[in-house]
Amino acid sequence: MSYKDDIKALAQLREAQQGKWASISPENVARMRAQNRFKTGLDIARYTAKIMREDMAAYDADTAQYTQSLGCWHGFIGQQKLISIKKHFGTTKRRYLYLSGWMVAALRSEFGPLPDQSMHEKTTVSGLIEELYTFLRQADAWELNHLFRDLEEAQKAGDNTRADELIAKIDNHETHVVPIIADIDAGFGNAEATYLLAKQMIEAGACCIQIENQVSDEKQCGHQDGKVTVPHEDFLAKINAVRYAFLELGVEDGVIVARTDSLGAGLTQKIAVTNEPGDLGDQYNSFLDGDEIESASDINNGDVVIKQDGKLVKVKRLASGLFQFKPGTGEDRVVLDCITSLQNGADLLWIETEKPHVGQIAAMVNRIRAEVPDAKLVYNNSPSFNWTLNFRQQVFDAWEKEGKDLSAYDRAGLMSAEYDDTELGKLADEWTRNFQRDAAREAGIFHHLITLPTYHTAALSTDTLAKGYFGDEGMLAYVAGVQRREIREGIATVKHQDMAGSNIGDDHKEFFHGEAALKAGGKDNTMNQFG
Repeated sequence: MSYKDDIKALAQLREAQQGKWASISPENVARMRAQNRFKTGLDIARYTAKIMREDMAAYDADTAQYTQSLGCWHGFIGQQKLISIKKHFGTTKRRYLYLSGWMVAALRSEFGPLPDQSMHEKTTVSGLIEELYTFLRQADAWELNHLFRDLEEAQKAGDNTRADELIAKIDNHETHVVPIIADIDAGFGNAEATYLLAKQMIEAGACCIQIENQVSDEKQCGHQDGKVTVPHEDFLAKINAVRYAFLELGVEDGVIVARTDSLGAGLTQKIAVTNEPGDLGDQYNSFLDGDEIESASDINNGDVVIKQDGKLVKVKRLASGLFQFKPGTGEDRVVLDCITSLQNGADLLWIETEKPHVGQIAAMVNRIRAEVPDAKLVYNNSPSFNWTLNFRQQVFDAWEKEGKDLSAYDRAGLMSAEYDDTELGKLADEWTRNFQRDAAREAGIFHHLITLPTYHTAALSTDTLAKGYFGDEGMLAYVAGVQRREIREGIATVKHQDMAGSNIGDDHKEFFHGEAALKAGGKDNTMNQFG
């Protein structure tokens, strides 16, 4: 319903109250409704799920239409990202937010900073989703509030042309509310626990849940050692649990991202159940490392023996009770994981790799697409990678194959600043610049995200400010390094009172109290110094 149509409908509603609502302004109510488009988290989940599905279809038609996101650990961070995106690009299209379990563990747990091992309070995840959407909805209210204030001024001045332009902007306002890809780790327990947490996350607004095939109580960060995977049947049960949660809550377009950590995982907690040769359990067990035995005398106390390729094999078992996979089977296990997940309810894949290499990812995706042609990935452009060193080494290796003279370069020392302005350094930067485009085109990556960007940017900017403020620069470190840049670059937070909702509150006071309203935004408010 348009702003004007809403005013008409509200005027009729007020009239029906026979004077009891005489002090209620239809214009004010219509304004408040416009500034609060989404009433519940489920409204958001259904709206954003539709966006993701449309974006997935657009990517299938044209791989240049890939999507992106940045990780968030606070509602304000997510809000400012979307405000910046709208400011610089004019639209939020194909830009999402990512909720990283790593950052929740490191920055939001009541235990204090924790490693990415699912030790933090699981409800913190759904709480952060709700917080992010609260801040994004406030960004809508903030932006629309300025439009409505401008509309009032135009109407008071009798400028009908300007007023019509502003009403058109209000009616066609693009929300800051975008899809969030939310990390549920390995489900925080069994399938029932996964279902219960998924419901909380969806009710908070999540349209997309990412789940990994690690063991919940042994979960490790994808870029650390010691990862332990589960048999496919266990993982598929959790995918089913998430799908049931979506369907129960009426989010039929909900998106599930199935993440495999098998490339870097050399261990499993248990042997899969198998009923006949070649079934899914048998395929999983075929990757287990072990020694062929000839007779019962080869079996010692506590040994586990399975039938593998028609032979009896004593599986290698560690002191921890975990079983070991055969070396060099990671890619094969990844391919089986991905095909199995897509054929059993997942919508997107996540392959956790040890380096950002288009060729490596494409090789696995091409094998997956032989079975599931429309397979698409979410990919972690991780800060755990040394991007500079990786791409410089990739250029070095490519040149070495071409027979190019590399005597000026030390492959092991390519991180050095002395290579920044060299031909190799510049080409590596260009490969980095094009990584997302190339990987979207060649490796089936629909969505690129950076898991922990603001963890690092917050640390870097704080270090810069602390060095100057507590050093010789004093107050100039803040003024020149922060505030002056905010003013000149048009960063909305320079008027921090307004960003926090002061003007919205003033307008509400006027709605409620009329001329008796005590407002904060008068002539003595120092925010006026910023124009």
